[in-house]
Amino acid sequence: MQIKPLKQNWFNLLNELEADLSISETIFRELIAAYTDVSRHYHDLDHVWHLLTLAESTEDIAEYPSAIKLAAWFHDYVYDSQAQDNEIKSAVYAEETLSRLNLDRDLTDLVKQIILSTQKHQPMLNSIDNLLFLDLDLSILGASGDRYFKYAQNIRKEYSWLRDRDYQMGRKRVLTNFLNRDKIYYTAYFNRKLEQQARANLAREIELYTLLV
Repeated sequence: MQIKPLKQNWFNLLNELEADLSISETIFRELIAAYTDVSRHYHDLDHVWHLLTLAESTEDIAEYPSAIKLAAWFHDYVYDSQAQDNEIKSAVYAEETLSRLNLDRDLTDLVKQIILSTQKHQPMLNSIDNLLFLDLDLSILGASGDRYFKYAQNIRKEYSWLRDRDYQMGRKRVLTNFLNRDKIYYTAYFNRKLEQQARANLAREIELYTLLV
């Protein structure tokens, strides 16, 4: 992922929000450093850019599009595949950083809650923005077969510390939980576009692990 379009997106967003730009470059560098860590194979800058692009294309659905874009930037700031509190730490960092940028408190709280909701991928707020961001974050599940396969490979790389059998059993549980939902996607927009393909992708990956295990 090229840094230039990301940087333009970042500063355009902060300008729109009339943020304190004196520390914006420093924060941008912190974000880039986090998402380019060598341990990242899926939760990286490409993922951030994909969400930002989707956020742009669904602005007419959102109530506060800027909250969704900020959540895209901050939601995976902390990512350690061996930890259980990544979302909490990312939300805390977002809250502290957005406060440093002198952004509106209500906006900051909304971004924080959206990020926390990604821990279980269930909305914590009765908000279209919360629902929409969860769908954006899971949009990869409804990708084409080849792209989904690449995503699955990259997730495996992020869990390279696990033995194959342990990974396959854990991954199968996660995917089965999504497949057992009444709906994978909360919004009509994503449900209509991606639900069927996502279910097919999940079923194929689960079948693969069933055969292997």
